[in-house]
Order: sequence, then structure tokens, then C-alpha cells
Amino acid sequence: MPNPSTKTDTQWTQWAVKEITADYARSSDTHLLKCALPILEQHDIHLYFKDESTHPTRSLKHRLARSLFLHGLCSGWIRRNRPIIEASSGSTAVSEAYFCRLLQLPFIAVVPDDTAPNKIKEIEFLGGQIIRSSGAAIYDRAADMAKDLGGYYMDQFSRAEQATDWRGNNNIAESIFQQLTHEKYPVPRYIVVGAGTGGTSATIGRYIRYFPIDGERPELIVADPEGSVFFDFFRTGDHTLTSQTNGRIEGIGRPRVEQSFIRAVIDNVIRVPDTASIAGLRFIEGLLGKKVGGSTGTNVFVAFQLISRMIEAHTSGSIVTLLCDDGERYSDTYYSDTWLHEQGLDISEHLRLIEHFAKTGEL
Repeated sequence: MPNPSTKTDTQWTQWAVKEITADYARSSDTHLLKCALPILEQHDIHLYFKDESTHPTRSLKHRLARSLFLHGLCSGWIRRNRPIIEASSGSTAVSEAYFCRLLQLPFIAVVPDDTAPNKIKEIEFLGGQIIRSSGAAIYDRAADMAKDLGGYYMDQFSRAEQATDWRGNNNIAESIFQQLTHEKYPVPRYIVVGAGTGGTSATIGRYIRYFPIDGERPELIVADPEGSVFFDFFRTGDHTLTSQTNGRIEGIGRPRVEQSFIRAVIDNVIRVPDTASIAGLRFIEGLLGKKVGGSTGTNVFVAFQLISRMIEAHTSGSIVTLLCDDGERYSDTYYSDTWLHEQGLDISEHLRLIEHFAKTGEL
């Protein structure tokens, strides 16, 4: 590897962009998994999971981190030897730590106190430093540290929707539609995603307006967990909304309205109880044979609700949702009965509802 310390600032930026581009070229696209559930086949409904757990850092946030780094580099904000600081509940920080290691930059993650232990281990394994903070304080803490250290505050929650090229360039929306080309229903009736920064919903929402196919456009549905303000913001348009509840579903749902959450490109937001999210992820583990994260469970429960409505209306078609990250990170939380008991959560009722849906199509 060439020594980046011998380069001028301009040469270093060019080198950094080339390193990220080369890393991307070494990675294949993520898979689009088709859900094999007999009740769906009976009603000619096709459910797909965009499996983002196959990225090098095992989550959807790998795409975001790559875009944020390229955005920061090409804007002149990321400079050699200066630390990158981020406020993150875990997955974005894991991915940013990966790219910092690639570019030989120091990385500091300001994380909520209750971040999953396995995510902390991954950030530290990749060379990142952890600073713990409470809930909403992570934003100001990260910004202050960047100022004090002469570093760059990545600020995913403000820049996510700016950094991604929503017109194409192999963003997640373009990838989904290319992979659906040879399917029976290449234009989904619904696309279901969660929202953390709001960057993914903004990218998909804009893309499906930019590339309508034969006048068809999927409905974009956001699945929102307990404690998040996006559900109420979508209905009221009140940007000042906040929540004092700490969300249990990592990676999605926010206690404040984020700048990257673009309300106008979303067709609906559906709120999901945490017990339904966790029941959803455990059910999908048995169906796909792999552990998934809490945000995937939230998506699954909403997708099943929409499918139930389609069956009731005798409507065929396809639905796409996201398998957001690798569930092995949550072995001590969502997959732990001890943790459920400590949280006072009983998922049995929602698990029963999902199993009933799998047999009857009713939810």
C-alpha cells in the first residue's frame, strides 16, 4: 500500500477516494432473498428480503458509511490524520470504523449507554474508540469532541439523505429493481423499510418517483418502533416532536425528528410494538435459517400486515423489505429470554399472531 503520509492534501483525497472505490469493487452486491412461505404461494404474493447483512460490516449501514465518506472527502471536510467522530447506536459506527481503518484515520464513536455489547466489540476490533453517553446527549457530545480535537463530525442524521445519489450509482433502490427484473411482479406493490437517519427511505422514495415503470409506483411504507417520533411526525408535520422513551429496537426509530427523514416521499408510517418486532425476528430466523436484527423484525411485522390486507382484498403482487443486519450481534438481547424478562417483555401473543398469519394469511 502506498504511504499516504507522503502525499499532498489533494493527492491524499484522491488516494482515499480510490481506496473506497477499490473496496467497493471487491464487494459483490447483496442478495435478494425470496421468502418461501406456503400461504404466500397460495395467494400469488411474493415477499423478498434485501439481505444487507452480507456487506463487509454486516449491515445496511455499510452503504451509508461509504456514501458519507465519499461525500465528506469530495466536499473537502475529511482530511488526513484528523479523527472522524460519529454519534451512533452501533451499526453505523461499525461501518465507519471499517472505513477509517481503510483510510488510516482515527475514529471515535459516541454511543448510547444501552448499545448492544457485541456492537461495541466490533467497533473496538476495527480500531474505534468508544465514548458512552445518554440518549439525546450523543449528538452534542460528538459535535463538541470534533471541535475540540480538530476532527470531523460525520453527523449521519443530518447528512444521510444528502450523501447518497438517489438517482442511481448502485444505490439500494437501483439494486432492488435490477434484481426484480426477471420476477413475476418486477414492480412491488409495497416497499417496507425502517427509518433511523431516514436516508434509506429518502433514497428509495426519490428513486421510485424518478424511475416510474409503465406508470406504476410502489407504495413506500416506513415501519416505526415504540418510542420513535416518526409515526407522529408523519401525521402532524411537527418538527419539534421529541420522545423521552429509550427505544429498544436498535438502528431505527428516533427520539427527535431527523433532518434526513423526508416525510413527503413516504406513503405511510406504521407503528410496531417492540414485542411484535422481536416476535417477528424470531419467526424469520426459523424461516430463513439465520438470525436477524430487531429492525428486520419490525419490517417483517409490517410486511405481514400488508400481505394480510392483500389477501383479504384478493390482490396479488410483490413486497420488498430489508434484512437490515446480522442478528448474531443481538444474541445477548433480542435472542435472550433472560433479557426479555429483564425488560418486562412477553412476545408470546405476537408470536402466536404471526404463526396464525403463516397458516391463514390473517393478521
